Amino acid sequence: MKLRKPRGRVLVCVAAVLAVLLGAGTWTAVASDGPAPVHRSDRLMAVDGVRIDTSYFTAGGSGRRPAVLIGHGFGGSKDDVKSQAEQLARHGYAVLTWSARGFGKSTGAIGLNDPSREVKDVSRLIDWLAARPEVQLDKPGDPRVGVTGASYGGAISLLAAGYDHRVDAIAPQITYWNLADALFPDGVFKKLWAGIFINSGGGCARFEKQLCSMYDRVAESGKPDAAARKELEARSPSAVGSRIKVPSLLVQGQTDSLFPLSQADAAAKQIKANGAPVSVDWIAGGHDGGDEEGGRINGRIASWFDRYLKGDKAADTGPAFRVTRTGGVDSTDGAAQLRGASSDRYPGLESGGHPLALTGREQTVENPAGGAPPSISAVPGVAALSQLSGLGVGLSMDLPGQYAHFDSAPLTTARTITGAPKARVRVRSSSPDAVLFAKVYDVPPGGKQQVLPHQLVTPVRITGTKAGRTVELTLPAIDHKVEAGHRLRLVLASTDLGYASPAAPATYSVSAAGPLTVPTVPALRTASAGFPWWVWGLPALGALIAAVLLVPRRRSAAAPDPALAELPLRITGLTKKYARSADRYAVRDLSFEVGKGQVLGLLGPNGAGKTTTLRMLMGLITPDGGEIRVFGHPIRPGAPVLSRVGAFVEGAGFLPHLSGRANLELYWQATGRPTEDSHVAEALEIAGLGDALDRAVRTYSQGMRQRLAIAQAMLGLPDLLILDEPTNGLDPPQIREMRDVMIRYAADGRTVIVSSHLLAEVEQSCTHLVVMDHGQLIQAGPVAEITGSGDTLLVTSAEEITEALAGKVAALPGIGSAVRTGDGLLVRLDGATPAALISELLRLDVPLTGVGAHRRLEDAFLTLIGGQPA
Repeated sequence: MKLRKPRGRVLVCVAAVLAVLLGAGTWTAVASDGPAPVHRSDRLMAVDGVRIDTSYFTAGGSGRRPAVLIGHGFGGSKDDVKSQAEQLARHGYAVLTWSARGFGKSTGAIGLNDPSREVKDVSRLIDWLAARPEVQLDKPGDPRVGVTGASYGGAISLLAAGYDHRVDAIAPQITYWNLADALFPDGVFKKLWAGIFINSGGGCARFEKQLCSMYDRVAESGKPDAAARKELEARSPSAVGSRIKVPSLLVQGQTDSLFPLSQADAAAKQIKANGAPVSVDWIAGGHDGGDEEGGRINGRIASWFDRYLKGDKAADTGPAFRVTRTGGVDSTDGAAQLRGASSDRYPGLESGGHPLALTGREQTVENPAGGAPPSISAVPGVAALSQLSGLGVGLSMDLPGQYAHFDSAPLTTARTITGAPKARVRVRSSSPDAVLFAKVYDVPPGGKQQVLPHQLVTPVRITGTKAGRTVELTLPAIDHKVEAGHRLRLVLASTDLGYASPAAPATYSVSAAGPLTVPTVPALRTASAGFPWWVWGLPALGALIAAVLLVPRRRSAAAPDPALAELPLRITGLTKKYARSADRYAVRDLSFEVGKGQVLGLLGPNGAGKTTTLRMLMGLITPDGGEIRVFGHPIRPGAPVLSRVGAFVEGAGFLPHLSGRANLELYWQATGRPTEDSHVAEALEIAGLGDALDRAVRTYSQGMRQRLAIAQAMLGLPDLLILDEPTNGLDPPQIREMRDVMIRYAADGRTVIVSSHLLAEVEQSCTHLVVMDHGQLIQAGPVAEITGSGDTLLVTSAEEITEALAGKVAALPGIGSAVRTGDGLLVRLDGATPAALISELLRLDVPLTGVGAHRRLEDAFLTLIGGQPA
């Protein structure tokens, strides 16, 4: 038995007694600033031949209390919900968390909430709670228990209520009602999200065999079959929907292309029909990113359980329906301001339909062979897309010839769409079936910067279209305000990046067959936006100023630093942990800065943290600690200062049938920025493509494609250009050309950061270096300073220098490292003098032929990182 030392005012003797009473496992008193500490017991429970890793949290006195089970998200573990468990324990609940099969320390194959496995595990956990002396019972063997969790854990909440009558209340978050509908909507394979499921689970082999076989089959064919749908439906709450008769708080995300609002809508309708109380809460975030409103939602869940587990009729469970709306941007930190709108009943997705006539002739749409290149709407994992669309910034892209569009007239008054718009269209195709992706844009006057709300799209498979067929489309459910003077645009595209399109080429003819009907909920009451703090703070000068400064603001961020306004980049204490790890770091306490006109090389062996650092710099992922400032502005997803940053990531795609110039123009149009701001001529001059610019991209060599990709990153002449492995796949002459491109770009005072493993090229093209290893900074400075560093010496010998000798030298006092190279032994001094080194080498009987400073970057790099390859 392992006993951790308790923190807080807990006697060790009491801890020891409790540990014995709790059985095998680990007991911990979690530190608390409140009157009572939270007691935690960790144990592995044996269930049907597998081990389920659990944690049990209690606080306060010895009286009986209701229990709460908290499930975790897919790919996570029980550790992800520890904070919520502690909060609920302090709130008077006995809380049990667990890692589902195949995750954390739990064993067994992943069954996607298989009723005979994961759902049965929850029933065994409820059995265990029923035997606890501190848990309130409704009758012997029946504890008073609620279940909550997000995503995967949200689904198990619903399933537990359907399969185990002892569950008394649930609060599932951002989850699915029918997993087959979520991953195979209308018979179209949601390939990107399905792939993320498999990868975040650790690979196909970690799943039940039939699930792995199903995924392989559908991924290969690109089309789900009946057996695949049946497999997923059997694991869905919808399979036992008629049995879920307990109070249910359904929290669903608006920025969620995985489990959209329609999933919660289906759940709400069924559970309400069963006679149970239901409330629906649409939060700002979701699987595609955004604010998950954790504090508010956790508080509402606690109140929900207070009402339906503790029987506290005074508990405020909130409105029957609430939706979070973006109320502008906080001028102090650039964060989105959130407001709630609510009503006393849940309106569903079809309330108050308002028809808008659509204009547009019949249009021809091509489905390209292989479904590529695809249109872009939501991109799983790129949270900034959905967040920015909520703020009125358009980031989707539809490709010429691959979509049809139909517009409404400009709205005479502003209108808020709350629910799922509908439209009727007629489709003919050269193939027996047609697959289209329907979406509704908000188009401002002038037609530029059209916005796809939350980047959502509805896939639809239409059968029997050779002779033509009219169908009604249900568009994605949204809550979005359309301003007066704006138009709505219905778009039907033949491809989408997130889905599998038919591989065979086809031609579709699409026409509008009726109006676009948009749902509205006039009864929604929107809370007023809060005043800036200074409006109400100025009268409270003096003693209240300190209190005002201590009031936390939602999603607060550091203000711009005027002193750094001319510095392209400063990174301070940057830290990022690996997912699901408390002590493993991808980047740790990294600090460096880059000045104007510098070409900085980012070097390090594989796994050094270079790519993670660049992703944080581009705002694609959020650091766990430290900060990044670009021209004095803090970086976060969607930060306005990112408009001054251009980036090239290996594998940029172009439309092969278009010229290089046309590709660049199309890309710039997709950004929605003015044409005159593109500086396309300057970017092309720097890239040096010459007459090739007007040729089709399919005729380009690899080097020309790379230079075109660099030109694309340089559009708008960003002040900071980030290039990740720009010379991959190039031959030596092309590499030299790429080197010249980088040098020319920085010549006018702009800054370039390049990550590369070609040390000789970095040495010739870069002015400064940052060397990383194991996520930490090893050395930074000018290239000449690093390559000519006097603390590294090259030792040559008349005899071969063995690995054993290198080890002996490395172990000498004052020696930082010793690495063998083709030229001899590179020794980095760490306190020792050259004379002392020579003395020790002679003592070791090394027949020296020379000891001197070296000048090659490769030698310096190998010395700094201990001999690992770049």
